[in-house]
Amino acid sequence: MSHSFAQILIHLVFSTKDRQPTIPDSLEEELYKVIVGIGRSNKIEVLRVGGMPNHVHLLFALPRLVPLPEAVQKIKANSSRWVRERTGKFEWQEGYGAFSVSASNREAVIRYIDEQKQHHAKLTYEDEFVALLRKHEMEFDPRFGFG
Repeated sequence: MSHSFAQILIHLVFSTKDRQPTIPDSLEEELYKVIVGIGRSNKIEVLRVGGMPNHVHLLFALPRLVPLPEAVQKIKANSSRWVRERTGKFEWQEGYGAFSVSASNREAVIRYIDEQKQHHAKLTYEDEFVALLRKHEMEFDPRFGFG
């Protein structure tokens, strides 16, 4: 398939277990670098990582032959192991939000990820996540959204 091309940009959002602020400030930047490294090890180009003590946002290019759940599982499993080795206890919440991003919106999503601290001065993670679901016209039942 030497003539097959794909650019699949994904804005991925997932939270810590019960959305508790369990990402220590002292590990935040290093965790983001580790996530980039996990992506690189799995041929997943991570374009940006950011977040808050209770959740993470990534913009990444999904490889043409890698299913989305497999990419997410590799990122979450390896990053949670890394944090757990440093803090003793850590889990990501089951599930995630994955939103397609057009090439023309790439820079806007990067800015959005970079500005997480400013967004969350006014908005909870739950409100942000619901807003993303609505923006992407995804059906959503709030009773089951935060398990």
